[in-house]
Amino acid sequence: MPWQLDHVQLAIPPGAEGRCDEFYVTLLGFHALEKPPVLAARGGRWYRNGAVTLHLGVEDDFRPAKKAHPALSLDDYEPLLARLNGAGIEVRDDQSIPGTTRCYVEDPVGNRLELIDASTLHS
Repeated sequence: MPWQLDHVQLAIPPGAEGRCDEFYVTLLGFHALEKPPVLAARGGRWYRNGAVTLHLGVEDDFRPAKKAHPALSLDDYEPLLARLNGAGIEVRDDQSIPGTTRCYVEDPVGNRLELIDASTLHS
């Protein structure tokens, strides 16, 4: 069987779960997953949207990921950008890959996310 990505984990500071729910669930359209009890006791969140699973893990000495990031391709790119703009989220357009429509945003704790219009991806 070929390798597959199971999930990506990003760090969050203690107590940021509610702000992250608002961003990942309400704005990005992810669904919260139930964590096993032993892991739920540590805090954080697990989310899924289609084949993408994100884990948010609590770090006491949290520093946001400013360079490292997940790149998420999606079909409803323009409507998502409209939702993000409407919520006051800064969307930074990036045109450095010719023919690929993409941008960067930060989650509520400063982690970088790349969003890609799936219709512009080239195989």
